[in-house]
Amino acid sequence: MAAHTNSIPTVGYVVSTWPRLSQTFVLTEVVALERCGVPLRIFSVKDPGGEPVHAKVAQVRAEVTYLSFRRWKHIVRANLQLAREVPGRYARTLLRAVTYGRFGVVRRFFQAGYLAQLLRCAPVGHLHAHFATAPTLLAMFASELTGIPYTFTAHARDIYVDTQHKLLRREIEAAHAVVTVSEYNRKYLEIQISPSSSRKVHCIYNGLDLADFTFRWPRMADPGPPVILSVARLIPKKGIGDLIEAAAILKQQGRACKLEIIGSGPLRSELENRVAQLSLGDCVEFKGPQPQESVSSAYQRASIFALPCVVTEDGDRDGIPTVVLEAMASGLPVVSTPVSGIPELIDSSRDGVLAPPNNPAKLAEALDQLLADPPLRDRLARAAREKIESQFLVERSSRQLLKLFDNGAAQ
Repeated sequence: MAAHTNSIPTVGYVVSTWPRLSQTFVLTEVVALERCGVPLRIFSVKDPGGEPVHAKVAQVRAEVTYLSFRRWKHIVRANLQLAREVPGRYARTLLRAVTYGRFGVVRRFFQAGYLAQLLRCAPVGHLHAHFATAPTLLAMFASELTGIPYTFTAHARDIYVDTQHKLLRREIEAAHAVVTVSEYNRKYLEIQISPSSSRKVHCIYNGLDLADFTFRWPRMADPGPPVILSVARLIPKKGIGDLIEAAAILKQQGRACKLEIIGSGPLRSELENRVAQLSLGDCVEFKGPQPQESVSSAYQRASIFALPCVVTEDGDRDGIPTVVLEAMASGLPVVSTPVSGIPELIDSSRDGVLAPPNNPAKLAEALDQLLADPPLRDRLARAAREKIESQFLVERSSRQLLKLFDNGAAQ
């Protein structure tokens, strides 16, 4: 990627946890921006939890600062200093935090005070946060305390479940620009949350670095039964329970295949128990959390990628899952569901297959169709790769982001 031609100040990235195994899209974006010549600093709300780390993290040059309450002495000292030096601004921002009536919001204010004091000592020109939860709260309060403008990227659960509408509306109104990862999300924010701010909300799709994914096409027949691969956090909205039920249907019908599931999460024990109840131990394997290098290898071994996303009872749903982009870039035919922004990525029967959500029988039917027809799998995979190359490259998304950082929002 060519270096960015317009010189811009350092951008401070506020993230929930750095590094985070499941947030490859943040890592890819950070690396791409640094390749553009953008100086970055990373501020992490939480400390990392000891999960595997992607090798690509080593490419990041940005200094990382942790803002968690493990550093409570620093947080207290910074807030006291701010209260002395900018008492009016500090009091107004604290009062605003208190009026939301949530202790968690006030906690984030104090972390933002620490961030603001760091920025007063070593300024950045712009703040960008990922997720409309804690990271954007910190960016918003730090912006109010310092005058540094901020933008944020909203993804999925953070806008549909985790953030009060009143608070999300304030985050949007105070931001210079808002990014979200699908047109579906953008319309939701425009219509349901802040109609008056619609011009500042932009859809920028998560982009991939194609150097990370080997395109294997046509896919050679591997020995043994074909592998259906899924990569997901084991949480309700990913629909992994439906995928296990579909695997049981395929087995009952005599279709030889294996299901590999990469990822971890709170549903793992429940899902493993269901596999045992259905006597699927010989054809379903939980691989646990894996770094990106292992996931990329799994894409190469598999015959089909499946992620039957659903909308949960509490309204949680995906944006456009990054793993679906990765599978398509790797030459894997994808079976998913027409939930939220997924139809913006997959044109069913052209570059993937969409089955109805919450319907294991229809999911099994779609998987069986692909398992029985290798030429169809190859045709879908070729078209999928072409779509990634035309619309979902990180070079494209980075240029769009930089334009927002440079120019601010349309007012």
